[in-house]
Amino acid sequence: MPVVADVDRMVAAAVRRAGLAGKNATLVVGVSGGADSSTLLYSLNRFSRRNESGGINLHVAHLNHDFRGEEADEDARFVSALAEELGLPVSVEKRDPMAYQRERGISSFEQGAREMRYDFMAGVAHRVGAAAVAVGHTSDDLAETVLLHILRGTGLPGLRGMTEIAPWPWPTGLESPVLFRPLLEVTKAEAVAYCRELGRDYRQDSGNTLFRFTRNRVRQELMPFLAAEFNLQVREALVRLAHTSALELDYLEQELERSWPDLLVSQVEGNATTGNVPAVSLSRAALSDCHPALRRMALRRAYVAIKGDPRRLGETHLRAMTELAESGRVSGRLDLPAGVVLEIAGEEVILTQGTAANNCPLPELTGSHTFPIPRLEGAGALHKAGEWNIRLEVIPYSQLPNLTPPNDYTAYLNPARLGTTLTVRTRLPGDRFRPLGLAGDKKLQDFFTDAKVSRRWRDRIPLVIAEEKIAWVVGRRIAEWAKVPEAHPPDSAVLRLSFELDD
Repeated sequence: MPVVADVDRMVAAAVRRAGLAGKNATLVVGVSGGADSSTLLYSLNRFSRRNESGGINLHVAHLNHDFRGEEADEDARFVSALAEELGLPVSVEKRDPMAYQRERGISSFEQGAREMRYDFMAGVAHRVGAAAVAVGHTSDDLAETVLLHILRGTGLPGLRGMTEIAPWPWPTGLESPVLFRPLLEVTKAEAVAYCRELGRDYRQDSGNTLFRFTRNRVRQELMPFLAAEFNLQVREALVRLAHTSALELDYLEQELERSWPDLLVSQVEGNATTGNVPAVSLSRAALSDCHPALRRMALRRAYVAIKGDPRRLGETHLRAMTELAESGRVSGRLDLPAGVVLEIAGEEVILTQGTAANNCPLPELTGSHTFPIPRLEGAGALHKAGEWNIRLEVIPYSQLPNLTPPNDYTAYLNPARLGTTLTVRTRLPGDRFRPLGLAGDKKLQDFFTDAKVSRRWRDRIPLVIAEEKIAWVVGRRIAEWAKVPEAHPPDSAVLRLSFELDD
């Protein structure tokens, strides 16, 4: 059985590359019942049985796309019976892709069905504790995907097509499971031959013949036409293109990772509790220093940081983003897919969900607010400054496990250096600051620039003033002169200062 041996060898190698072998890991296997996914299940099951000690535990998952009537029900029964025969647990569920598409306002039936399928498999993976989900994409699927992307207009990410291990596609933002494609070196013809050599049956999906689906037209019309008229080995050529593009894209992504600290001015994570929406600010000067390819990738990465995935971001959008970022304009706005907005604000390019002015995580703070510093050990006080709750506590030095605060909005200060009162305000022209670890003062605006604080947010950062000097740039750094020295007497006190927002 040469095909069976070859496929089993390729699948076993993929399992080992994925780091799943020998860990007794649980792997969800998405099985439609067709030749590809059946081959995947048979081969993974054979691998599991050959490696019983510390091998892999399989859990079969099948989603009944309820639009093919009795045929879909027969597919579900086939997969359930197959899992039972192999002695494997199985999860089967029926969902309506057209209802899913309507409820979420998705224009493409194919896209809606895809999202629904991945949402189902992610749920199964989380329920059974699986770190990965295996699906039966073959080298034919890889070639078709690359060709589809070429037809729509794409860059290197689209030419890469599919990878053996990929982040979870939907819902976006999930750290687990990962998507695992062990059959990317296997052709559909080999998958069919594998089942036949084993004497195993598989299902035929009539949906694969419907020409209203773009992929079906590419598979049944365009690929055969290209093979007959231009290149008999068009599938192999497209797969080579995918592999070459993956290598080149990997290199560019490494270069972007090295450049990212210089490109990123600031980033705010979305938070439903606080009402913050995600925002990413990039330096226009740093962008202009990049190669044009990295420039586009940086803007794409910023978009993904806002939305979680780049699915709706096309090459035309990237071109428009790049042109606006490179223009000499000091302001400008570009509306992008899924409600993302790109704004030019002086020397920054800001991508956000909505307008950038509303995306600072800090509230406005007006005026100056002065409070007495508690002196007695164990004493504390709570004060208000705008929407900030400011807590002052005098604690014994001996109670501190170390001098590292638990978060950015808590500071330990030396009360012996602070005088009798603290004042909280925002920046004023001419403010200077001696940051912790520096020997001399510097302009506060220069500190903000070095710390990559967006210009549009600098007027909202609270400053703690003592003895007419900045003791703490809240959320950023305390002053060198206000620090608690490492050689502090153990019987002395420390002022713990915390800033919290109203719920």
